[in-house]
Amino acid sequence: MNELEQRLHYPLGDALPENGRCIEVAPGIKWIRMALPFALNHINLWLLRDEMDGVAGWSVVDTCIHHDEAKSQWEAIFAHELDGLPILRVFVTHMHPDHIGLAHWLCQRWNAPLWISGLDYQVARLACLAPASFGGGRTAAFFAQHGLNDAETQGKLLNRRDYFTTLVPSVPDEYHRLLDGQTVHIGGHAWRCISGYGHAPEHMALYCEDLGVLIGGDMMLPRISTNVSVYESEPEANALALFLDSIDKFLPLPESTLVLPAHGKPFTGLHERIRQLHDHHRAHLDKVLAACNAHPCSAADVIPVLFTRAMDFHQTTFALGEAVAHLHALWYADRLQRTRDEDGVLRFSTASKFPELREGATPRKPRASTMR
Repeated sequence: MNELEQRLHYPLGDALPENGRCIEVAPGIKWIRMALPFALNHINLWLLRDEMDGVAGWSVVDTCIHHDEAKSQWEAIFAHELDGLPILRVFVTHMHPDHIGLAHWLCQRWNAPLWISGLDYQVARLACLAPASFGGGRTAAFFAQHGLNDAETQGKLLNRRDYFTTLVPSVPDEYHRLLDGQTVHIGGHAWRCISGYGHAPEHMALYCEDLGVLIGGDMMLPRISTNVSVYESEPEANALALFLDSIDKFLPLPESTLVLPAHGKPFTGLHERIRQLHDHHRAHLDKVLAACNAHPCSAADVIPVLFTRAMDFHQTTFALGEAVAHLHALWYADRLQRTRDEDGVLRFSTASKFPELREGATPRKPRASTMR
């Protein structure tokens, strides 16, 4: 446990759910942990005791990716952890594959409706229907203009045409929309939806004041910082500012709130963790600013500034998006200037150090958010 983790409290200690089994973390709330075949090797899912139309059962929060191992774990959960009751609803915090990948299967298996934000539902549905989702020519061009233009990387991006659909082959044909501030009644308890941006199109966390529990999804993780990226579909996004504004929406919740994260262990110390995340990104912004002050940098140049560990191709794609997000945060805050070089690569520099670049600087889009 590192120094920052020691400032948080883990009420369950080192306990982890066994494969196909659960741990009760609060009255009527069970914790499931499923394996992922990525560097981030697990996801936490949640069962909430529920009742719909006079029928007792459970609601699921998040689903894991579509693969046989996850289905087998779910079958074990059905056999041993539901007390003979059905799944009544499937809640999804956001549209990333580890959260929505098996939503279609669970909804069909139990004839249970999907509950998700409207924007994440539509983006997931579009990604399932698009001929090249998170890959192909547009993605390759976006990476190239940010400096990842070597032949090997470009080839992998051009050939990555089924990344999303392999993990999320389908989404249900209909859904119930979750809205920011909406109250959803689950098992006799009121849960308030809290929207978040910068990580996903419209992430929804769920907070229950009665139980003192926040299902934080990917917006509030205890050990790692949430990936905050800019993508080719919204190339001018100020994702980092949106993310930092979003986590501040958790500040009114009590410090004693039990946070149930999508990755890592349940913890308390919510306000402390919010401070840590602001400090983390402030330090990263300082590093990026210093690098761009030394010489104009592309996002690819900034990757080793932000990430010192070795990364595979999958991790590098996330790192590029996060590098762009940090550069954009400084660019929108008028601390960096952007130009396009003769090779078509976007480079960022401090205007005071490179005044000759001002005339060719790319104009900014209207500022969508503030940044600490």
